[in-house]
Amino acid sequence: MLTVPQAERLSGLAVDHFIRQGRRTTVGGGIVVHEDGRQNPLTSLAHRCHDIAEEHWPAVVEEYFRRLDSVGRGGEDAEGLLRNTYLRLLPDDALADIADGFRYVRPVSEGLLAALALDAPETVRILGDADVASAGAEELWAAGRANVLAEAVEYEAMNGPSGAALHSVYGDSHFVAAKALVLPELVRELTGRELPENGALVVVPTRHLLAFHPIVDGTVVDAVNELGAYALRAYQDGPGSLSPRLYWWHQGRLVCLTAFDHETRSMSVVPPQELMDLMKRLRGGQSVKEESPFAVALAGAYDACAADPDAERSETWRAWVAAMQAGSALFEGGAAQPYADARAWLDAFWLALVCREGERLTRLSQVPLEDLRRVTPDTDDYLFHWIDTLQTYCLRRPTDELVPKLLATMKTSSPDVATRTDKYFLDLVDYPPVAVFHRVVTNEHEAFAQQLSDVLRYHETYWSGSTDDPRSRVALGPLAIACLAHDARFPVDTGSPYLPKYLLNGAWYGEFPT
Repeated sequence: MLTVPQAERLSGLAVDHFIRQGRRTTVGGGIVVHEDGRQNPLTSLAHRCHDIAEEHWPAVVEEYFRRLDSVGRGGEDAEGLLRNTYLRLLPDDALADIADGFRYVRPVSEGLLAALALDAPETVRILGDADVASAGAEELWAAGRANVLAEAVEYEAMNGPSGAALHSVYGDSHFVAAKALVLPELVRELTGRELPENGALVVVPTRHLLAFHPIVDGTVVDAVNELGAYALRAYQDGPGSLSPRLYWWHQGRLVCLTAFDHETRSMSVVPPQELMDLMKRLRGGQSVKEESPFAVALAGAYDACAADPDAERSETWRAWVAAMQAGSALFEGGAAQPYADARAWLDAFWLALVCREGERLTRLSQVPLEDLRRVTPDTDDYLFHWIDTLQTYCLRRPTDELVPKLLATMKTSSPDVATRTDKYFLDLVDYPPVAVFHRVVTNEHEAFAQQLSDVLRYHETYWSGSTDDPRSRVALGPLAIACLAHDARFPVDTGSPYLPKYLLNGAWYGEFPT
């Protein structure tokens, strides 16, 4: 949520607050501990400060701890606890540094814990072991369940782009996501129907939001992709981010469908065989295609620009960085991972250019062409000549190596030669970045400006009938080449709606570690 210097400043402000009150404190791991042993995690405070100018942080910190103090920090009687306690979902690392005081907390699924929280007039406090012992664990869990069931929420039923039924539950309450723990009752209340025997797909991206898809027909295949993308975007947007994972409510429990590779920082949806067989059966025996986590992240980056066309918000930059990281991760160690084909490589390269990621560009340029050819066997040769050209340029090979490869790209991208590629797509989408790149290489400023203008017009023409497609919102390849030209001091017009201004000029570069 914060850069290292920001985190250090926030910790310092918290310590200063307690020192002014005459309390001796220690700080570590994002927690402030003062002399009576009370522990104050700074996670929620960091969430609040994330989008607030640092000059206002001192006042925010003072108000935050004033509200915490007003809760009483324990000591409520059993009746008060039972009346105001709710189930609360937490990320599974939320209490990592203070777990000894919260031994009653229960694991729900990968990435999620169930805890009990006291809803006080001005703030919400996670109950500790002492609170639970004073009122009784079973009594509090039962009270928390009943209170969550009664909590008012907003509800909307809709259809996703594919037509799959999606149900969104949201509100200001900190306990909306916890309704996933009582999903059968929630579905019955909101839809008037019982939860299907096959269960439902569920996401809880923030504490204020959950969404689900009852599994009744073959649209579950589309819902896997759409809910997965929805969860990732909402988790990145916050506030109160909880989990980007996709879950399956089945036989009374949540089964995690999302796998993380922490080494490569990649994420993928991996349904268990039971769910795969179910989806295939509901789809009428058709094979089930899993969505690439990179494709999901890239769609999230495009969608962020729908609400923020100039990309002037930090959340939009984070979405683009997340897509860049997911794309680059596909090719760590070569093109051995699923989905690591030539098209994905090109998108990953464009994103690394937009994000000015020099080291990642170098690593992408070292991916062997034969690997990409092997996993993309039915593609026209021009695509591989184009990748070869970009790799050669990025690795700063001599001009006499670069030029023949660029000429080979141009020659093989003729519609008469590239017969496997749709001519309309080739002319209006795939070839235009080659033409713009040619003007950058030859250092022709005026010709570049005219070529870029033409290319953006081609982009608009191609996507004119598909304005709801996320790819229509940003001309990714031309944007990447325009970023390259901008950094080489070419005059670049920043007024196009297809070239987000603050991505083009690199204004967010270096804002946080990537």
